[in-house]
Amino acid sequence: MSAGPAVFLDRDGVINKGIVRHGRPHPPDSLDELEILPGVAEALRRLKAAGFALVVVTNQPDVARGRQTAEVVEAMHRALAQQLPIDEFRVCFHDDADACECRKPKPGLLTRAPLYDLPHSFMVGDRWRDIEAGRRAGVKGAILVEYGYDEALSAEPDVRLRSLLEAADWIVAAAAAARDK
Repeated sequence: MSAGPAVFLDRDGVINKGIVRHGRPHPPDSLDELEILPGVAEALRRLKAAGFALVVVTNQPDVARGRQTAEVVEAMHRALAQQLPIDEFRVCFHDDADACECRKPKPGLLTRAPLYDLPHSFMVGDRWRDIEAGRRAGVKGAILVEYGYDEALSAEPDVRLRSLLEAADWIVAAAAAARDK
């Protein structure tokens, strides 16, 4: 039995500001650098009101690389949870060499228990790994928050938007259209 539909959200670049270096996004290094993006709180309220669980799914390989600690990552999640209606944080602390099942683009963060109603769920991310993970998990829609990073997409999103607030409107409309069919 599933736990209902969810919106899976990448963290850096979707919920909070990513730090862009050399055309590629990176997570904040400290709690002081953690900055929630404009419109995120309103977007999450709209999604919650529409009946979605809100699940952050984030790769944090800097822990495996020794550049970050799990404690700092968890402190950031506690800070986000105090300000935003997020139901759950799912984190992969591995690097590609670890060959784990939870590191996006693999779908493990989306498919582990509790299992949400994936065919009625959505993935919102700012990188190809997010879109690919959503596709592999079988979500209804994969939305790219477009920043023009210097990297190619291996999977095409259903839609490219400029913010989580735009994505929330798109998701609510898509879910309503599906119910009306």
